[in-house]
Amino acid sequence: MHRALPTHAADYLGPIVGGLAFVVLMSLLKDPTRRNFNAIFVGGAMGAYISGGLGLWELAFAAAGSVVAFLGLRDARFIGIAWLMHSAWDLVHHFFGNAIWPFMETSSFGCCIFDAVISVWFFAGAPALLQMLRAPGRRPGNLWRDPM
Repeated sequence: MHRALPTHAADYLGPIVGGLAFVVLMSLLKDPTRRNFNAIFVGGAMGAYISGGLGLWELAFAAAGSVVAFLGLRDARFIGIAWLMHSAWDLVHHFFGNAIWPFMETSSFGCCIFDAVISVWFFAGAPALLQMLRAPGRRPGNLWRDPM
């Protein structure tokens, strides 16, 4: 099955807004709860495509992604890597596999964008956004070592 890229703006903007909403909500959690919850969450997401049309590759991806997600329990950068892996797998499914939501042809493409937004936040250190807004004069410094 080969699909083309979506042509509607909603197929791009909706997942971006959804990803940003996810980031805002997750940033309300304090560390280490934020990191641990998201490591478990992305680990579960790794199995979303089992029976997604790509055979044994689904199991291999779920296993590899779960290992990376597990490493995220200690370092948030691995959570960013896991979300980026899932984003890439979404794209593979959009073009060659089954959509994550069978009733929505572009759902895997949207998930690709959604997951990429989340991964960017984790590569930035998954900062607590509301705390950054409350203290605009405070420089975040090293986001990996200085949780806000």
